[in-house]
Amino acid sequence: MSSSKCEQDPDRAGSGQFATTHWSVVLQARRPRCAESRRALAALCETYWFPLYAFVRREGYSSHDAQDLIQGFFARLLEKDYLRVADPQRGRFRSFLLAALKHFLANQRERACAQKRGGGRAALSLDFQSAETRYHLEPAHELTPERLYERRWALALLDQVLLRLHGELAAAGKSALFDRLKEFLTGQQGSRSYRQVGEELGMSQGAVKVAVHRLRRRYRELLEEEIAQTVASPEEAADELRQLLSAVGSEKR
Repeated sequence: MSSSKCEQDPDRAGSGQFATTHWSVVLQARRPRCAESRRALAALCETYWFPLYAFVRREGYSSHDAQDLIQGFFARLLEKDYLRVADPQRGRFRSFLLAALKHFLANQRERACAQKRGGGRAALSLDFQSAETRYHLEPAHELTPERLYERRWALALLDQVLLRLHGELAAAGKSALFDRLKEFLTGQQGSRSYRQVGEELGMSQGAVKVAVHRLRRRYRELLEEEIAQTVASPEEAADELRQLLSAVGSEKR
């Protein structure tokens, strides 16, 4: 069999659309040197790295040490056979990643952080320059590292959904529509009314209301798709959605 093709875990076969999502591919391919799972894992890590950075900072590490640790962690994750410790019964990528990071930090403390920035190994493209600015925008009140991790994960997921939705509308030549209507996506109307937005866009109030309804529906679809990339079953997807929305709703952004 080609090394770029991953064999499916028989316990995971036949799971419909979830057999093609990133994390399901990774879970199915808990074998060394599987190029498909490695690419899927790298893509997920590049999207959801900042919550890990925020966790490490809230654990008390300096910005410089946090950068070293995160790059070292991802280098180890992508090079070593860490997938063998992923529990198919707890298939959330979010949970696996945090557990793996905690294990890595414990090992690094024992080694006195001897390796820096992945030890010269290939590093992911992570924007550490803006990471510290983003971290300092966190609420001043105390959040445990775990709670902050969950919150930042949820916000990273929502940002990714907005990015995908904007890309779709931009491809259809509707960037201006997205820019005017995105404030209505969460169901919390901003300072402007449908009538005011309609005047800006040359649309009737009713047309704006219909456009908002369609945008919200597509936003929800993309949100569900994005969550499906990080879990291994439809049941977990529904529970993950509830948990992540709760993590965002319990704290002000």
